[in-house]
Amino acid sequence: MHMLYNSDSFIVVQFDVPTVEPQQVPTGPQLNRGGFEIVDKFARKEIFIEGALAESFQQGVQALIDGGEPSEDELDTFIERYAVMGQQPVVMH
Repeated sequence: MHMLYNSDSFIVVQFDVPTVEPQQVPTGPQLNRGGFEIVDKFARKEIFIEGALAESFQQGVQALIDGGEPSEDELDTFIERYAVMGQQPVVMH
């Protein structure tokens, strides 16, 4: 588990689950088990994305980084596109 991003609006945590053999998609990127948890602090909801959706998220973040140093607003705007899918309420124990 690695915290990748923490702003006033969102937290993004990456989960890596080791696998014996990586999964190979015939025409796409190599998919590993694991994914990203995105927490929307204002909506108090979270979503866990994995598989192709997680790959898409990772590629989008990488494109932002490759284009220069993105601002917090740019990152938050990108993350929000995924966070709006969150339906799981955040519960503190």
